[in-house]
Amino acid sequence: MASRKWSGVPEPNITFRPRSYVCQRAEGRPDLDGRLAKPFWDQACWSEDFVDIEGDLKPRPPKRTRVKMLWDDEYLYIGAELEEDQIWAELTERDAVIFYDNDFEVFIDPDGDTHNYYELEMNARNTVWDLLLPKPYRDGGPAINGWDIKGLKTAVSIDGKLNDPSADNRGWSLEIAMPWAALRECACGGQAPKAGDTWRINFSRVEWTVEVKDGRYIKVKDPTTGRPLPEDNWVWSPQGIVNMHYPELWGYLHFSDGPAEFTVPADEMLKWELRRLYYRQRNYYERHGRFCPDFEELKGNDSWIIKPRIETTRSLFQATVDSTDGRSTISIREDGCIWEEV
Repeated sequence: MASRKWSGVPEPNITFRPRSYVCQRAEGRPDLDGRLAKPFWDQACWSEDFVDIEGDLKPRPPKRTRVKMLWDDEYLYIGAELEEDQIWAELTERDAVIFYDNDFEVFIDPDGDTHNYYELEMNARNTVWDLLLPKPYRDGGPAINGWDIKGLKTAVSIDGKLNDPSADNRGWSLEIAMPWAALRECACGGQAPKAGDTWRINFSRVEWTVEVKDGRYIKVKDPTTGRPLPEDNWVWSPQGIVNMHYPELWGYLHFSDGPAEFTVPADEMLKWELRRLYYRQRNYYERHGRFCPDFEELKGNDSWIIKPRIETTRSLFQATVDSTDGRSTISIREDGCIWEEV
């Protein structure tokens, strides 16, 4: 059997500083109508405003986006507010490619290994696309489009009028209730979170450049290609690359039963350094047709805090470091999966 040929992996241009959110336990159950101005959401704080997907490399988005989150024994609740003077959506069929419209997107990796994670997209018509990814596309994917979040509840509220450029449009908001019965499938031990647990999560907003023609919103096209201008991608925790499928850069969602502060564990920096090594190994393979056993050759002139133990074959590699407290090891392999062993 022929060995697998590994592609290179673009390295994000970003300092590792994912955002974090302390998610409080909900009091009561919401009547989902897309509106966040209700007592249920009063106990949840707003996230930071979204930024460009590339972070500080690009200007701040001109339209505000922010989220709130709560949880209980059955659901993760997400509320989002999107400032918008051009409210439009065309897609009405579930599991259509929703980002062809302006949309709001959720990405969740329960155990933080960058494999087996969820994606949910929805537009201003409340049309949804939900899918499961066994691996990021860079590592072979593919997305399982036929997978659905059973028991998913969503709602949209529009401050203005949908698909009406003459209206006084201010924005749209949404509410999502994602059941643990579906999300725990990819969690550690197949369990819903408990207070003190931390998952990885991120949010994205796709925004197309449109103009009004004959009373309708139409995507502006590049005259040289005849195709729509590239969309903007605004996110909660920046990626440093125009690609949401880098789960290692998503934010931290910390579950709490009461007031709490969250500090990113020291081992997360070790995992990030292993991830940088993974980028280097994959790019080395693309150039040389094999993986490199020599960390000195891979690290270049950059500063590193790890001294990994590297094992390689022609088509496989594994890099391992000791955890901060020395009680376990953390490893990464050629397909990007990262794990810890006691």
